[in-house]
Amino acid sequence: MLARLLQDEYGLDDIGIDMQTTFNRDLELESIDLVTLAALLQERYGDRVNFAEFLAGMEFDEIIELTVGRLVEYVVTSLKAAEAS
Repeated sequence: MLARLLQDEYGLDDIGIDMQTTFNRDLELESIDLVTLAALLQERYGDRVNFAEFLAGMEFDEIIELTVGRLVEYVVTSLKAAEAS
């Protein structure tokens, strides 16, 4: 999804993304890009993954330093919780 966002919005194909990649510092995504990512997650996972709620629980500095790995952990945890209920 992230690679698709970077391709669609910025025409970037060859960006290296790993678990330590930060959305702000490494990918230089803006807040509108996070909104787009939230929509992609909603489209893929429905109500099981609420990215907006995830971000709302963070301090500004945490959002600035958000890594792909932390988001992946959140998605996995959310999906497991939805599966368990």
